[in-house]
Amino acid sequence: MTNQYIDSHVHFWDPNTIDYPWLAGAPAISRPTFPADLDDARGELSHELAGIVFVEADCNPAHALREAEWVTSLAARDGRIRGIVAHARLQQGEAVGDELAALQALPLVKSIRRLIQSEPLGFSTGADFVQGVQLLPEYGFSFDLCIFHSQLGDVLKLVEQCPDVSFILDHMGKPGIAAGLTEPWKSQIRDLAQRPDIHCKLSGVVTEADKENWTADQVRPYMEHILDSFGPERVVFGSDWPVVNLAADYRRWFTLATETIAHYSPAEQQMILHDNAVRFYRL
Repeated sequence: MTNQYIDSHVHFWDPNTIDYPWLAGAPAISRPTFPADLDDARGELSHELAGIVFVEADCNPAHALREAEWVTSLAARDGRIRGIVAHARLQQGEAVGDELAALQALPLVKSIRRLIQSEPLGFSTGADFVQGVQLLPEYGFSFDLCIFHSQLGDVLKLVEQCPDVSFILDHMGKPGIAAGLTEPWKSQIRDLAQRPDIHCKLSGVVTEADKENWTADQVRPYMEHILDSFGPERVVFGSDWPVVNLAADYRRWFTLATETIAHYSPAEQQMILHDNAVRFYRL
């Protein structure tokens, strides 16, 4: 096993360049963030950061292509940025094709994320949205699912209608950790994991716990259920930095994740920390 890892879920933003309306409500993390800031946050870790997957950060949808181009320019100066998950308005159905073609022209764009978490139930099973997701393989893209646990039932219906799409679930489906909720999340995660090509990110889920007072004992059972359900072959490490800072610093989350997978073999740990991200995102 090498002491390298891929962070499959990192955000950078510069609100002076691109509009992020939601940051007005999150003053703790609203300043510009760049790769050098990530290095400061990491400090001295046991593993070397070998690669970064940038994930779209919910900018003004009109700026989505500009965001992907901006991160492409960051990657020209920092080769660790090896993949981009970009935003596209998949709810437009077939009409989203022009957006997908423009993103396809940027070689680092590997996957699409259209946030579902803030939408009502039924959004991700609407005919136009399903059609938009079904288009993704034509452009060589996978799909990042970002939802709250209450939307897992809809996601099960979505993936059923998209057999040719590769999916990865962000943040473990955001379980209700703070409220101690386990069902139906546990059962639905098991059902989702039955499809052999779906992956899941072990990423920054402490923001779903009690942000001020969470403990490892509170969060780890949810992480272990993901590992048991998907197996080390389909779990991918991510930080969700800098959003994770709302509940923990980078080093605390990385330590919790690596301690939680420490009972796996060195080869399996390398899958979770490095190899699975390389394979899923075609890095």
